[in-house]
Amino acid sequence: MRRLRILVLMHPDFIPPDSSEGYTPQEINNWKTEYDVVSTLRAAGHEVRVLGAQEEIRPVREAIEQFKPHVAFTLLEEFHNNVAYDQHIASYLELMKVPYTGCNPRGLILARGKDLSKTLVHHRRIAVPAFAVFPMRRKVKRPKHLALPLIVKALNMDGSAGISQASIVDTDEKLAERVAFIHDRSETAAIAEQFIEGRELYVGVLGNNRLRVLPVWELKFGSMGGRSSRHIATEKAKHDTDYQEKLGIVDGPAKDLPPEVTARIQRAAKRIYRALGLDGYARIDFRLASDGTPYFIEANPNPEIAKSQEFATAALHAGLKYPALLQRILTLGISRAKAGVSLG
Repeated sequence: MRRLRILVLMHPDFIPPDSSEGYTPQEINNWKTEYDVVSTLRAAGHEVRVLGAQEEIRPVREAIEQFKPHVAFTLLEEFHNNVAYDQHIASYLELMKVPYTGCNPRGLILARGKDLSKTLVHHRRIAVPAFAVFPMRRKVKRPKHLALPLIVKALNMDGSAGISQASIVDTDEKLAERVAFIHDRSETAAIAEQFIEGRELYVGVLGNNRLRVLPVWELKFGSMGGRSSRHIATEKAKHDTDYQEKLGIVDGPAKDLPPEVTARIQRAAKRIYRALGLDGYARIDFRLASDGTPYFIEANPNPEIAKSQEFATAALHAGLKYPALLQRILTLGISRAKAGVSLG
């Protein structure tokens, strides 16, 4: 394996320490992906330079000119504290002729808009929940085709940002209240979609042209539930380690799925990946209804790839160990640049 100069781009707040010893699980959770990626690449013998980038592009240019990386491993999910700007970093790296990991700019844009991605996927005859978009500073009026209950989210946010039990609404009054909450908190449009009661499933896809689909993974909600709560991937369920431990929220292989349902979900994941112009690696999220229909919820290009996260654990389950997974992601970025193909 060739020794590479790798520039790892990340948010300055998440630059990891050299060792995780002495930190609490919640503290480690904040920078676990950055720590796992950097430490694993260094252990593999690569020359790794870490750069925190958020407010200015100049440090990125200077690092490229001085370090001359073979590839940039980008862990940035936002720039100028705006998630809508992450595609510009990929575009900038293309302009600087630096190979980079993860998804191309066009795929990032198409996947981020929950309304646009659902529309494109629906045209490929894949089931999606009925939905409506509520722009800022407009009266909230539920369309007749949109039956309650609904789940309300920010249109362009990911990582379960802003999602709680209050996101599920069963009256028009609660819908208006939650849409106003999203507008105030996220300063973006809100999307309300049909709430699909069922299992929360994730499918990792790896590749540019030839795709490898990982095993179907499931978020299992433990003791979450009861009369006052639903099984949904809230912000706490996804990111609060104490809450996860308390309720027994874990992820793992989706068990007891009929083979034909598993095959249907994996085929759908590949079709969605291609429909949205994704490459590198992505996670496709589904809700599996009681009648066996998998509903596409959203696509997550460049998902978290800490050793403990769904993408890496599913890859390990399929026989792809963590160092080999990162090497594959690097190789995909480099091969895309060599092919001279940009979907941006």
